[in-house]
Amino acid sequence: MNEPLPLPRARHEVAPGAVHVPAWLDGHIQRRLVDTCRDWARGPAPMRHTALPGGGVMSVQTVCLGWHWSPYRYTRRAVDVDDAPVAPLPRWLADLGRRAVADAYSRPADDYEPDTALINFYDADARMGMHQDKDEHVAEPIVSLSLGDACVFRFGNRETRGRPYTDIRLESGDLFVFGGPSRFAYHGVPSVFPDSCPPGLGMTRGRLNLTLRMTGLPPDAL
Repeated sequence: MNEPLPLPRARHEVAPGAVHVPAWLDGHIQRRLVDTCRDWARGPAPMRHTALPGGGVMSVQTVCLGWHWSPYRYTRRAVDVDDAPVAPLPRWLADLGRRAVADAYSRPADDYEPDTALINFYDADARMGMHQDKDEHVAEPIVSLSLGDACVFRFGNRETRGRPYTDIRLESGDLFVFGGPSRFAYHGVPSVFPDSCPPGLGMTRGRLNLTLRMTGLPPDAL
């Protein structure tokens, strides 16, 4: 007897301003992003486990484009890695972020100009605790793209790291955008599903997450 085909996953507004668009990236652009992330991970400011001010170390590994993020600021050089200048954010990736906002909100997004990307790699044991993205100087939407293994993405509220929150399964190619009333909602990744990466992607394990942001910083800031 044949196995039933999986039901299509529908676009869903998780909270006001927070939109999940499944299978937004086609296979071609997913493979391009995986290959390019591999290049970015080598440097000039390479992928690393970020050290936190309290002495802890993040379990995810991160590399940045445009601006380098270290807790809790943006700089043009990787001040907590090797002090190398950060690789630029390519125009095609900024354009992809603009199209993501337009598609998620079903409106033009010509004024959305992301100037940084944080690329996180999760192995099977990596987690991301509940946190707010609040180091930017403007409150423009965050664009999140998923590649590789699926994960549980926990999207909460603006007041507390605890409940209420919603758990969403993000799979390779999914888009998640949060802005407006949900821009400063707490969110995190409590688990990754090992060996769920689709074949033909160029990844054998792990999850890549690209988040595109507008920092609001002047281009000549240090």
